[in-house]
Amino acid sequence: MLLRMSTPSQISIIFGATGGIGHAVAEARASQGDTLVIVARDAERLKSLAAATGATAYTADATQEDQVSGIIQAVVDQYGRVDAVANLVGSLLLKPAHLTTADEWHQTLRQNLDTAFFVTKHAAKAMMKTGGSIVLMSSAVAQKGLTNHEAIAAAKAGVAGLARGAAATYAKRGIRVNAVMPGLTETPMTARLTQNEASKNASAAMHAMGRIGAPSDVAPLVSFLLDASSSAWVTGQCIGADGGLSVLQP
Repeated sequence: MLLRMSTPSQISIIFGATGGIGHAVAEARASQGDTLVIVARDAERLKSLAAATGATAYTADATQEDQVSGIIQAVVDQYGRVDAVANLVGSLLLKPAHLTTADEWHQTLRQNLDTAFFVTKHAAKAMMKTGGSIVLMSSAVAQKGLTNHEAIAAAKAGVAGLARGAAATYAKRGIRVNAVMPGLTETPMTARLTQNEASKNASAAMHAMGRIGAPSDVAPLVSFLLDASSSAWVTGQCIGADGGLSVLQP
């Protein structure tokens, strides 16, 4: 009689889990049976998402390195390893450079690039012996120049460079690092743009597919890259889920 061995669930951490895309990724990974850890600053929304997905929730600010390292270490201490980590923390600043204050510039870098670096640094440390997947959130604006996007484009281009560099550094350790590059996606963070009909229509017209994105357009790609059973030979990639924004002229 053959005994069928059960496959251990993947241990996954999602930073920025209560954002529009983060929420959808958490649901996707929960549906795949991951042992899921979700992290965000909003305790109430975290509580609701944890109840819906069966995840363990940590309230934390990913711009603070000690909080990022502490959560990843806590997961390793509890489960013995971490298999997949996504950083979906971010912000959106639309201003020309000459009107952007130093505080706005540094805050944009903190929320987008610092968080990506801290997550990559400490996830890689935790995965040195076991390998794993790290997924970062860049943007189509890192590839295509758009008006009033100087600060956010610079931060997101930094995320793309970070993903490629870390992928090269850690490939021999079995650690994969990739970035997803969405176009404009309808989430709470982008509500100022998407809730204005004229602005939404203008943005939709910039995308070759004639519409802006939804979290359900982006989350499956993030989930795919997190999953070793699906993407074990994918690393160093910055992949668009952008309705053609970065490469096609409508």
